[in-house]
Amino acid sequence: MRLLKIVLFFVVFQVSAQQGGMWIPSLLEGMNEDEMQSLGSKLTAKDIYDVNNSSLKDAIGHFNGGCTSEVISDKGLILTNHHCGFGQIQSHSTLENDYLKDGFWAMSMEEELPNKGLFVEFIVSIHDVTDTVLNGVADAMTEKEKESQITKNSNEAMKTWSKEAWQDVKVKSFYKGNQYFLFVTERFEDIRLVGAPPSSIGKFGSDTDNWVFPRHTGDFSLFRIYADANNRPAKYSKDNKPYQPKHFLPISLDGVEEGDFTMVFGFPGRTNEYLPAVAIEHITKEYNPTNIAIREAALKVIDQKMKESDAVRIKYASKQARIANAWKKWIGENLGIDKSNAVEKRRAFEATFTKALKEKGWEDKYGDILPEFDKLYKDFAPINIKRRNFIEVFLVTNELMQMTFRAYQVERALLSNPNSLNRAKAGLVGRLKGIHKNYDVDVDKGVYLNVMPLYGKKTDASIYDKTAFTDLDSALKLLEGNADDIIKNLNNDPAYAYAKPIIEEFINTLDAEYQQKNGPITALQTQYMTALMKTLPNARYFPDANSTLRVTYGQVRGYSPRDAVYYKPVSYLDGVIEKYVPGDYEFDVPQKLRDLYNAKDYGPYADSNGKVPVCFLGTNHTTGGNSGSPAIDATGNLVGLNFDRVWEGTMSDMNYDPEICRNIMVDLRYVLFIIDKFAGAKHLIAEMKLVHPKN
Repeated sequence: MRLLKIVLFFVVFQVSAQQGGMWIPSLLEGMNEDEMQSLGSKLTAKDIYDVNNSSLKDAIGHFNGGCTSEVISDKGLILTNHHCGFGQIQSHSTLENDYLKDGFWAMSMEEELPNKGLFVEFIVSIHDVTDTVLNGVADAMTEKEKESQITKNSNEAMKTWSKEAWQDVKVKSFYKGNQYFLFVTERFEDIRLVGAPPSSIGKFGSDTDNWVFPRHTGDFSLFRIYADANNRPAKYSKDNKPYQPKHFLPISLDGVEEGDFTMVFGFPGRTNEYLPAVAIEHITKEYNPTNIAIREAALKVIDQKMKESDAVRIKYASKQARIANAWKKWIGENLGIDKSNAVEKRRAFEATFTKALKEKGWEDKYGDILPEFDKLYKDFAPINIKRRNFIEVFLVTNELMQMTFRAYQVERALLSNPNSLNRAKAGLVGRLKGIHKNYDVDVDKGVYLNVMPLYGKKTDASIYDKTAFTDLDSALKLLEGNADDIIKNLNNDPAYAYAKPIIEEFINTLDAEYQQKNGPITALQTQYMTALMKTLPNARYFPDANSTLRVTYGQVRGYSPRDAVYYKPVSYLDGVIEKYVPGDYEFDVPQKLRDLYNAKDYGPYADSNGKVPVCFLGTNHTTGGNSGSPAIDATGNLVGLNFDRVWEGTMSDMNYDPEICRNIMVDLRYVLFIIDKFAGAKHLIAEMKLVHPKN
């Protein structure tokens, strides 16, 4: 398991040079730097990542652990996607102050809204600690022994690493456990909402346009980081001051055109670029379709109820978006894998790998890997599907079932340790309050009736009339008394009694079998990664995404998704008006935006043709977590805000194809236009640095 020195290698399989890849920013010198410059970049590796001087990485923040944000002023103003800040916007919304529907703009710092639990984390430095983490790890060990040794070494490395008192450290695995890096971080926890357009702009096109192009969504929101008197991370306090960043991104008013260099800098969440063909086939032919069906059944109910009621729309806006996002992504992923002939191409690559093994005489060491994958996945597929279906029903789509699942966890905790009463009870109370904050019984009952049959279980509509869980006060009464009282109360509840056998089946059988069968696959994937890099050393590899800071570079490019169809790389405000449907929840357009369009009152934000750009396409290799990532031009200025991929290219998590994989970005001129001309928040424009790099 010793590290193979491959840190400057590129992507494998059919990906062409200069396309694809999610690169570690501290390792860009050399080949990556040369490639970026061949694409038009004027940036050096040190411009992007420098420990001793301010650099681009100091402006890039991990937004609440799931998105990316960037600092765009010397007063800690940050930009991210509307959908990344959606939960915070929703939390401040009421029927009287509907910020989802009407938008929100703080016209002074005093009006900016605090957000409990929201954080932005910056990377201070990155360090290779592979030798330390793998010290004492031997091939002869069992997988459990290896994992234990790696965990012990990682914890020791974090414990002893030199850092400031306000900083944190974390160790992350790369190349399927062949390499490890330690990250020194700073987490800011006083983050305040500054501005957000109405959903008719920030979510324009909603489900219909999600994952597709041409796109016309102003998917952005603004927050501000506050720090203590020493400009260090601090909990919320009225005495905190706007954060003074080490670096912030100037914003280009010159925009983009086809062929321009683009660099997306952010925190991609998870990819699996080195899966064997059998795994890709299982995911797209068996695993995805069942989960798509469950989410589709839930969305059918939620969408209809949201159209019928503003109160339901506000409550379920964030949930609906979360459920719909993966649902449509999986559909596009399947289409892309099929269109690109990915499984057959992966098998062709595996034939090349097998041939190389023979030539090097390594068949005895690595020749069983691919046949073993076939064997393991055949056994693993049914349990993987069933387990995920449970998660979709009990933890993603149906809230009553989610409440019973969390209650079951409390019962188990109390049975094993009655002294855990206070902690277990507090955890469940918090979850129940969180669910009931945005809960509608009729919506949830409809979802239950639609999704439970897809899991293969009979429904019982009466449980919604009899259970205490659908009313918060009644649910909390179930948790009164001692441990025995709580267990008795739970088991007397009809919904809990209905769900408990299904949950026990999951815990005792499905999940246990999944863990037992997934372990060997995970271990074999690590061995496969090692074998690939040793057997085909001239191929170029990048590590899979793992929510750490990465650079991906490319160019502004259109694409052809199917025969006789070509999408130009830039969409315009004209397209917003073309799609306008009065009163439609997806395609309504605010009157003021229509007035600005009709008057051609665009300010300095139109292009040379007198049109306002809205979105553009790039060849950057992105995934979930890159939402909110800055698109940076050749000289380090902000030109776009990444928020999506094209539908046919969502397969890039497993198979990047430069012909059809495109990321979608909001043009910053549209962002500025909305802030300035639509919202009238000129004070925000005034604190940004606007530049003309092409002039």
